[in-house]
Amino acid sequence: MLSEQFYRTLGTSGLQVSPLCLGTDNFANPTPKKESLEILNCAVSNGINLIDTANGYASGLSEEIIGQFMKESDCRDDIILATKFYYGTGNKGINDKGASRKHIIKACEDSLKRLKTDYIDIYQTHRVCMNTPLEETLGALTDLQRQGKIRYAGSTTSPSWKITESSMLAEFKGLIRMVSEQLPYNLLDRRVENEILPAASAAGLAVFVWSPMAMGLLTGRYDSANPDSFDTDRFNRGGIYSERITKKAADAGQAFVAIAHGFGVKPAHLALLWVKDQPYVTAPLCGPRTLAQLKDVLPVMEMSLTDEMRLSCDKLIPPGSAVADFLNSAPWMKGQLL
Repeated sequence: MLSEQFYRTLGTSGLQVSPLCLGTDNFANPTPKKESLEILNCAVSNGINLIDTANGYASGLSEEIIGQFMKESDCRDDIILATKFYYGTGNKGINDKGASRKHIIKACEDSLKRLKTDYIDIYQTHRVCMNTPLEETLGALTDLQRQGKIRYAGSTTSPSWKITESSMLAEFKGLIRMVSEQLPYNLLDRRVENEILPAASAAGLAVFVWSPMAMGLLTGRYDSANPDSFDTDRFNRGGIYSERITKKAADAGQAFVAIAHGFGVKPAHLALLWVKDQPYVTAPLCGPRTLAQLKDVLPVMEMSLTDEMRLSCDKLIPPGSAVADFLNSAPWMKGQLL
């Protein structure tokens, strides 16, 4: 079990959370239900108390698996459960998405049923909804908090100005304050260091990080000298996924692998460790497809990034810069990498 000294404070709240967050996007797609339950049991048994999911993951099946696990293991009080709304869980109509009051209330009720719980610890907007006034979104979340259905609210993949707007609006209108921001961050895309991370820190937000391993680019999965290495499900999926996996990004990933081996560390460990120990970061998400993958990264929770490791990484990809585009799923990000 993880020692108390490694837990971290969740933003300005009093919650203590593990330095790694279990991401569950793979549950039921492609990870089978049985192995997903084994992953949950292993994570909780080893001190991971922060679990992140979303109503849209596998059309709600990820939440159902987590709900079954919490009911059967009787561990609900030990878990900081974070889920999200924004995307729909099926073709249910034009309003089955977004951040309107109607969708938020319905999505929360549906998530509570799937999760087999009467409250959600952190209820997050999965993306920023530019079509809905932020006051309407915060008002609905405030009502859910007052009803005891959520404890805290969080945002995901937000521009810095939205983080600031949310913080100021909550203060002036007496609405719920966001407690966390979840964003894409890895060594290949450090652009959030320029404005978004400082804005989150100024607002007192905890920071969760998705895609800390850059979709396998930082583990050496892709090698521009070997075209066959690009024959993966994610690259073949096309769209935003294949756009991130370029020759330039793959070459940087191979250089990172060499750095990790030079320090005698597994590339996957160094990729997670680098994010975990960056300023402002509370916890990176690890989203294992298999139980073995989870077991492999558990030691990272008790590891520390050395100054030598940090300097080597900074030389490869300087602070604030990027060679891969992990903000390409954010509709507000119009700039592209050259």
